Amino acid sequence: MNFPRVVTAALCLPLAACGGGVVPKGSYAPPPAGPPASAFMKQGPLMGSDAGALTRMFGQPRLDIRETTVRKLQFANGRCILDAYLYAPARGKEPVVTHVDARSPAGADVDPVSCATALQAK
Repeated sequence: MNFPRVVTAALCLPLAACGGGVVPKGSYAPPPAGPPASAFMKQGPLMGSDAGALTRMFGQPRLDIRETTVRKLQFANGRCILDAYLYAPARGKEPVVTHVDARSPAGADVDPVSCATALQAK
């Protein structure tokens, strides 16, 4: 028995279990086309608003965080905190609200519409 062959075989056995199966050509079918991602976007009074509209509604944001593809505006008044996430619908277009989170100062989830109403009442 040749020692290097035994060692090589022993070291290769665990790697054999990692190998994936071969997918025969023509057996892959793409998933069926579903509704566009925008169909899953929650509807609400703030959706589609730009930063200017939010500022007119709630005043100056407490936070204005800008990253490469998203802008987050945070508004708060002691009763609730509202985070609005704005994304550009297309290159070169003004970012608009596509998602909103709301919570109490203690961190409990709050209805975003109720929070928006509370923020406007000041």
